[in-house]
Amino acid sequence: MRRLTKKKALNLVKELDAFPKIPDSYVESTASGGTAFTFMALLAFLEFFVYRDTWMKYEYEVDKDFTSKLRINIDITVAMKCQYIGADVLDLAETMVASDGLEYEPVNFELSPLQRIWQLTLWHIQERLRVEHSLQDVLFKSALNIAPPSAIKNDDSSAPLNACRIHGHLYVNKVAGNFHITVGKSIPHPRGHAHLAALVSHDSFNFSHRINHLSFGEMIPGIISTLDGTEKVSTESNHMFQYFITIVPTKLNTYKITADTHQYSVTERERVINHAAGSHGVSGIFMKYDISSLMIRVTEQHMPLWQFLVRLCGIVGGIFSTTGMLHGMVGFLVDIICCRFKMGIYRNFKVSVVLLTDYALL
Repeated sequence: MRRLTKKKALNLVKELDAFPKIPDSYVESTASGGTAFTFMALLAFLEFFVYRDTWMKYEYEVDKDFTSKLRINIDITVAMKCQYIGADVLDLAETMVASDGLEYEPVNFELSPLQRIWQLTLWHIQERLRVEHSLQDVLFKSALNIAPPSAIKNDDSSAPLNACRIHGHLYVNKVAGNFHITVGKSIPHPRGHAHLAALVSHDSFNFSHRINHLSFGEMIPGIISTLDGTEKVSTESNHMFQYFITIVPTKLNTYKITADTHQYSVTERERVINHAAGSHGVSGIFMKYDISSLMIRVTEQHMPLWQFLVRLCGIVGGIFSTTGMLHGMVGFLVDIICCRFKMGIYRNFKVSVVLLTDYALL
């Protein structure tokens, strides 16, 4: 056996390759491969935005808190002078809550242009909330510190102070009750309570009002309650406005805020008091509220990292598998069409077959 020289042995080792070679077609740059990679990168980029987004989870349970007090946040403007009206709360247990936490501020009932812009903005938001319920989730997550319309003062100092803004908060028992604003200041009474309305002339009655803000529970920035921005204008002096409110305790837990608050739904009713026509009652603004036995727990949730990675792997693997199947199917159809109509590489296929046949006969 002839011995190999050192140089030949080195060349033989270099040429020796025990690993299989990748076909050249696998490393060629194709338009389909670039399209698949671009589509895969786009889906992965969009999936990252889904991972960064959060959503609100709603859970329902029985409210077991019966001992705590309920806070009522009030900001209402009535088109009567402050000395003519009084506000208080009477609950189902015949307990009258003093209105020491409320302030009576003489104001002008007409809004300034800037205040009117706030009012129209609130109306627009309330209208959209009735249609797009998911906007409430956006308000929960945003926690924007939005000032109410009443916080903007009217710069017109010459305007008459013909209205009274009642604002503040009260703590009441967690039972059904009635918050009302009517003629005369309230006084205690052995059988309930009464209002000194005899000294007020009927000509000064005007219960046109604007609810700047009404909420229950802890004040939360950015939350717009159902009655915020409500405005009622009456042309009659004896008019009764009624709001039947159902309060739902809500525990809110987001990445920006954690609070115990309350949501509510409302049914409105109003009528003119005319004893001669059989419409009896007391003129004023009455808000009768009741508390639901169910509690809503609203929690902001986020996609976990492991789920994002699994979804990302699914996107990459799914695109590779799908594009591979589509590429094979399209290639198979192209081969059939080209073979049938003698196109492409199949154009000279018949001539080659004839030449091979003649060569075999020879």
